[in-house]
Amino acid sequence: MLSAVPYTRDLVFVGGGHAHALVLRAWGMNPLPGTRVTVINPGPTAPYTGMLPGHVAGHYGRDDLEIDLVRLCQHAGARLILDKAIGIERSAKQVMLEGRGPVAYDVASIDVGITAQMALPGFDAHAIGAKPLDVYASKWRAFLAQARAGEVAPEIAVIGGGVAGCELAMAMAFALREAGVLPQVSVIEAGPQITGVGDKARAKMLAEMAALNVDVRYSARVQQIEAREVLIEGQAPVKASLCVGAAGAFPHGWIAGTDLPLMDGFIEVGPDLGVPGDEALFAVGDCAHMGFAPRPKAGVFAVRAAPVLHHNLRAALSGGQRKPFKPQKNYLKLISLGGKSAMAEKWGHTISGALLWRWKDHIDRAFMDRLSTLPVMGRVALQEPAAQGVREMMEAKPMCGGCGAKVGSAVLTGALSDLAEARGSVVAGAGDDAAILRAGDGYQVISTDHLRAFLEDPKQMARIAAVHAMGDVWAMGATPQVMLSQVVLPQMSPDLQARTLAEITQAAQEVASAAGAQVVGGHTTMGAELTIGFTVTGLREQMPITMAGAHAGDVLILTRPLGSGVMMAALMQGVADGRDVARVLELMQTPQHREAAVLKAAHAMTDVTGFGLAGHVQGMARASGLDAVLWRDQIPVYPGARALSAAGIASTLMPINKADAPVAGLEDAMLHDPQTSGGLLAAVAQDQAEAVLAALQAAGCMGYKIGQMQAGSGTLTLSQSAPPET
Repeated sequence: MLSAVPYTRDLVFVGGGHAHALVLRAWGMNPLPGTRVTVINPGPTAPYTGMLPGHVAGHYGRDDLEIDLVRLCQHAGARLILDKAIGIERSAKQVMLEGRGPVAYDVASIDVGITAQMALPGFDAHAIGAKPLDVYASKWRAFLAQARAGEVAPEIAVIGGGVAGCELAMAMAFALREAGVLPQVSVIEAGPQITGVGDKARAKMLAEMAALNVDVRYSARVQQIEAREVLIEGQAPVKASLCVGAAGAFPHGWIAGTDLPLMDGFIEVGPDLGVPGDEALFAVGDCAHMGFAPRPKAGVFAVRAAPVLHHNLRAALSGGQRKPFKPQKNYLKLISLGGKSAMAEKWGHTISGALLWRWKDHIDRAFMDRLSTLPVMGRVALQEPAAQGVREMMEAKPMCGGCGAKVGSAVLTGALSDLAEARGSVVAGAGDDAAILRAGDGYQVISTDHLRAFLEDPKQMARIAAVHAMGDVWAMGATPQVMLSQVVLPQMSPDLQARTLAEITQAAQEVASAAGAQVVGGHTTMGAELTIGFTVTGLREQMPITMAGAHAGDVLILTRPLGSGVMMAALMQGVADGRDVARVLELMQTPQHREAAVLKAAHAMTDVTGFGLAGHVQGMARASGLDAVLWRDQIPVYPGARALSAAGIASTLMPINKADAPVAGLEDAMLHDPQTSGGLLAAVAQDQAEAVLAALQAAGCMGYKIGQMQAGSGTLTLSQSAPPET
């Protein structure tokens, strides 16, 4: 019997702005039953605007100001699609994306912020907007390093003399001074004075800028931006190795191409933050225009709007009553002054100093703490009495998904031990990566695999599952032929079934097409959780490569890093770094047909999956009647994986893998980490190893020489490094 609440409605967040981040935090603590949540954002993190000047000045590291959307979405039970929205089709209720198919919604909210890209001659080629913040921050870090090294002149022009432009000018000047470089920073303002503050605050800012060697050009209209200077009408050019646009807020261009009601390119919303005349669509933050209560583009309003947006989204999904948003008329401005000093302005009153910086720092860090220190939700209580052993299993950490959910190799080997020997057209059955069949004058291989979902995104899971299943075919040197899907969907409405299966099918076709295969059908059923698998066949003219053909002296080559198991375990526990997770997932869903083509002449091959590197190397060694030695310092590991492992994070299958595949010599938990969509492991002739590595690199693939086969009887040893003669 299925006990989970079925999914009936899709809620889509377009953008990872401040309001959306706060709603996701609240959602994770109290989700609306029946709602499937999706977040669309170009990157795995979103910068917090309040800490940007401090980051530019050097007071905060990159991690301090970035909201980890991967962890936040894991907390909220939401899928995160790393892509850029390029349109909204309201009639079809779809969000159009740059890199993948449309995403359907029943209710959606837009919080994509603004851009500072300016329509000035030469801007796109020689300048950068202060927003999007992450793009500017990355450019600034590179410029500061170059200026410190003396590779570029410390000449900066900031176009726009509002609060944002002045803050950034002071922050950049301060950072250059701290780096031992004399700054030459100019603020270019089209009006007669800097804007956005009162007279007292303006005087204080001008004094602080002067102390930091920041010059201000008034009534300066930019004509053109060139590689090393900004041309100004009727004034001398401003020297600039870095030009930053901070003159006002500009809407994203794609919004203008929609049929949304707009005011100067910003999305009009009513008091409920909903788009007028559209019960399914909301907008918030800087991309929205609150005609009912016009306010400046300031993050404080997005933060205050979050609780109202949260309530109204739930109301739209469940048929409840909506609340109005009542933005405050006056708000406190806290302005960074370059160093660890700040100025506060409200109601015409101004105070400044180090104490104000500490107050601002406290406010900013408290905001980020809310989005990084996420509540741990309690587990379902065990009813008593219960069968022996139940409590121990329920108190253990949650079962991993992907290959971390597989059974151990010893259990599997025992279950398969009584299978009949191959006969007829079957050349080899269980025991290798795939069964081998005779097919005309050549051979056909067939294998099947499925993954318990560790991501909320069906399309991404389908791509990973397809690449993972094809690994068995590639490992035998065969070319994938056809794929049959096996999909278990959690309970959901017919509309959501159709949307989900369409995404899964599209993903499977993309992977199959890249590998030269085709999807020919499959089977679906409803179950407790999303599970995706594929049966794959492949063709090869010669006898397929097995694990039993390795020779003494062969070099072991691996095509992907280790650590996906610990990374996915950390993701499920909410402790993984979102950027590290994004890099791992990108590689996991990349087909390995190019690697397989290079490795077709290997003596023996397998793919590294659930049993970990040690289990698969030992399997090859035993099948070939040899020993194997691995070199620890040559084994690649995904960024962040070793630190997580050292902190005690591990897949639920790792202890079993360690027991099933003992390793002599050094110890390394990474050798037992179960891999999902792991790399190909090939034993190649020693005199061909360097040529194979070069061919992999030429094909745009990774390849690592990690060990060697030796005479013996199946022992695996880990040493620190390769012997000098290897």
